[in-house]
Amino acid sequence: MEFVTIIRGRIVSQFRSRFPELYIKLPAFAELTRANKPIGIYLLLWPTISALWIAEEGFPRFSLLFIFVIGTALMRSAGCCVNDFADHKIDGKVTRTQRRPLAVGSLTRKDAFLCFAVLSLISFALVLMTNERTITLSFAAVALVAVYPFMKRFTHLPQLVLGIAFSWGILMAFSAATGDVPQSAYLLFVANCLWTVAYDTQYAMVDREFDIEIGVKSTAILFGDADKIIIGSLQVMFILAMILAGRQFELGTFYYLSLVIASGFLAYQQYLIKDRLPGPCFDSFLNNNWVGAVIFIGVLLSFI
Repeated sequence: MEFVTIIRGRIVSQFRSRFPELYIKLPAFAELTRANKPIGIYLLLWPTISALWIAEEGFPRFSLLFIFVIGTALMRSAGCCVNDFADHKIDGKVTRTQRRPLAVGSLTRKDAFLCFAVLSLISFALVLMTNERTITLSFAAVALVAVYPFMKRFTHLPQLVLGIAFSWGILMAFSAATGDVPQSAYLLFVANCLWTVAYDTQYAMVDREFDIEIGVKSTAILFGDADKIIIGSLQVMFILAMILAGRQFELGTFYYLSLVIASGFLAYQQYLIKDRLPGPCFDSFLNNNWVGAVIFIGVLLSFI
């Protein structure tokens, strides 16, 4: 352990001496990429690796698992960079985001763009180890990540764009595993879009008052007083679509049991958002990590 500590200390010392400006900015870059807030990685990762498990009909090849786990984490962080790049004038006006690096000036827009570019290039290098179809799909994935943050200025449906972006990994997983995207994979894609719109609307409910004031659009504003009913409807359609997907892929009892448990979490989320208070709405959004995790466990157990 002492040897490891010494080596780590030397590496840090060398890095600090060679790149002093970058070293000083490292904590800010960690905040920019939300390295300390992995919920976005989980929400992107669970459906992607679930799709990979289904496509491979069991434990996937380690190379593909590595590519999609690391690639998912990198692209989520890249998305955070471009999000803050787009919202640099907005974040300072919202309580939840006013301490973000670009809002306080600890990083510049150039820093955010370069971070986005570097993370995207590393992710693309990983995708190059798959096949031509998956590489082609990856260009659309980057485009969706880059475009999403700007949608809130033009449409009340930025959550739908995020849903497509967060579900794109499902199509890429099937493509990488099988060389094709079967029609049944689109059931998982649509289901995940429904789920994403539901939980990101919960997230948007946290900032709804600020967004109305500064002119930012969202489904939380569009749905208005019908927000809870529409979120509930999206959640029901999500579970129904996942049931249909389970039948298409002939998944087992554990999978359907996981959907029952996931439905319990979704019902709990309805309880949390009942008064539309920012704190419980944010807790409801965070609770979706367990929805994705339990469904992944159901998929995994179905192939054992």
